[in-house]
Amino acid sequence: MTNGDLKNFFEPKRIAIIGASDSIEKVGGILLSKSIKSSLEIIPINPSHDEILGKKCYKSISEFSGKIDLVVIAVPANFIPSILVECGKKSIKNVILISAGFSEVGNKNGVKKILEISEKYGIRFIGSNCFGICNPGNNLDLTFSSSMPDVGDVAFISQSGALWSYVADFFKGKIGFSKFVSLGNMESLDFNDFIKYFSKDKKTKSIVLYIEKLKNGKGFMSACEKAIKDGKKIYAVKGGSSIVGEKAAISHTASLASDYEVYKGAFKQCGVILCDSLIDAFVLASGKRVAYDKKEINIGNSVFVLTNAGGAGVLLSDYLSKKGVEIVEKPLDILGTARAEDYVKAFNEIKSKSFETLFVVVTPQSMTDVENIASKIVEFNKELRKSSRKAVAVFLGGKFMAKANEVFRNNGIEFVNTIEGI
Repeated sequence: MTNGDLKNFFEPKRIAIIGASDSIEKVGGILLSKSIKSSLEIIPINPSHDEILGKKCYKSISEFSGKIDLVVIAVPANFIPSILVECGKKSIKNVILISAGFSEVGNKNGVKKILEISEKYGIRFIGSNCFGICNPGNNLDLTFSSSMPDVGDVAFISQSGALWSYVADFFKGKIGFSKFVSLGNMESLDFNDFIKYFSKDKKTKSIVLYIEKLKNGKGFMSACEKAIKDGKKIYAVKGGSSIVGEKAAISHTASLASDYEVYKGAFKQCGVILCDSLIDAFVLASGKRVAYDKKEINIGNSVFVLTNAGGAGVLLSDYLSKKGVEIVEKPLDILGTARAEDYVKAFNEIKSKSFETLFVVVTPQSMTDVENIASKIVEFNKELRKSSRKAVAVFLGGKFMAKANEVFRNNGIEFVNTIEGI
């Protein structure tokens, strides 16, 4: 796929959203409500609706007669093969596959099927199990983060989607972005493709990468060397540098995070600057100072990590491991769509485990009720205190977290909106 082909991911004229919904409780509803804020033509696809949010809704992609530049799919995995065939027959080449249920759950037959269809019709897709893309320059947000970031010249390519929710909210008013892409399982497009794209993108001056695993190390190094030669600076944060973080990465995006030292050597050889945290990476990439409240937390000797963002769980595990803290099992990832009741359910599952400190990680997706989740943490902390344990809230973000912060202040809960290592 050429650079021009990838342009339709970020600068399409007409977008179809398969799985569009009139409910902002659903991913398809969030994607539709956010995308129609752009000046682009949005086509909702859902067999159960004739109209959604004032727009005509089509039963299938085949029912729409016009040309479509980009398709975003947010429906269960079993529907994906037939939808891809329809896309192929309409000569659609660009697809964002939000849907999970493939590599990350070991669905080898499903992966084989969608790759065979994609190859037959010349389709390249982002995903599966991804968070979408964002182009602040044309007000296009095909993610379910809570914040649209400012326009700037830093591009972010991430193997973890929910980290974007944190980054977009935390850096609002501080650092601007040219574009963002979440790679998910990387069954089709990967880091190499988008590094090549951003190396030619005039609106991008520097690139930040969040990496758990590379599919093609030599291709990656070649793409980075070329981009650096083209005048771009590249900064990387590597998730899975610890044993626990490595295990978390496996379950997060089907990525067996290889030897950290090998990655360090490869980055150095091709000119990529390895950073200890995303904050460090974005500060260097933007050339701007970022002020934030650095709080000291009494971590304790043993911790359990509960998170709605796999990448954040990986990075927090790496950070705690380096500090010599015992991490009880790998992080429990309840996914970006988690609501307050999902946290309560998780609390009930883990309360019998042996730990001193529970780290509750929350990133701000559109459906994340941070104030309600904060209240549930306060309640659970009272139970933990009976056995001399405690909860620490790691509510990663900026303004979106303000109401939750107030709940924590009023109830004596330790909290941070960012933490060293993330």
